[in-house]
Amino acid sequence: MNKTVCLLPVIAALAAVFYGCSSASLASFDRAKDISVVSREDGSGTRIAFIGIFGIEAKSADGGRKDMSTKEAIIKKDTGVLMAAIAGNKYSIGYISLGALNDTIKAVQIEGASASAANIKNGSYPAARPFYIATKADASRLANDFISFILSLDGQAVVAKYYVDVDGSALAYSGGKASGKIVVGGSSSVSPVMEKLKEAYIKINPGATIEIQQSDSSSGLKGTIDGNFDIGMASREFKDSEKEKLIATLIAVDGIAIIVHKDNPVSSLTKEQVNAIYTGRISKWSCIHQ
Repeated sequence: MNKTVCLLPVIAALAAVFYGCSSASLASFDRAKDISVVSREDGSGTRIAFIGIFGIEAKSADGGRKDMSTKEAIIKKDTGVLMAAIAGNKYSIGYISLGALNDTIKAVQIEGASASAANIKNGSYPAARPFYIATKADASRLANDFISFILSLDGQAVVAKYYVDVDGSALAYSGGKASGKIVVGGSSSVSPVMEKLKEAYIKINPGATIEIQQSDSSSGLKGTIDGNFDIGMASREFKDSEKEKLIATLIAVDGIAIIVHKDNPVSSLTKEQVNAIYTGRISKWSCIHQ
């Protein structure tokens, strides 16, 4: 089925039964409008996790997985840019890291649960994914000391302010006082919490310089393999070829928030509705029953 759902009479009638389409509209929001689907670029860890969680993929001829996202999706190559696109278009929908949420956009509930660290912990929010860092076996003393801080009680306390912390057996950071400079690069979803971790670490160890370069997960891992980054950031699982060359360390668990414009009356979606929107089977806001 293509993007003509809810446009052709017969198809519209069938969609109304299955998806609960409604012609109702609010004065400030026209439900008859097309849904403007916004997505991340290929290589984005957030996109990879998103299509897996919401089933927006199919088995490919080579036995792998094929991204089934609608070709109509508008691609944004950065979390902040995607958020700005949603904030600027009343009829758009997108997805971002839970930790990036702010009051410029609105996160909808998924399966009746709000996007929050508490709901990820209790298992009610169904869209969660890992945050990893990656290093080579010969990582520098400063890189290893910074990682020790991230995994310590002190570092995980920083993580827990924005995400779900992961190391319940962590000890307090003892401080290696390593000096020099390291470069951390990769996922734009991981970079906000990495900035907070950097700030906390530098207060304890002012002799260290940490440069953070934001891109996407695949670029972060490749940059670490190539030696351009001391530490890579990734918001997806590692491929086998990456596991062979890198050491993966889980530092947090994040949620993927499904976001809409603040004036959008839709407050909750099911996983099936998100799937239908992103595969192009639902193309009108009138097809989302509330």
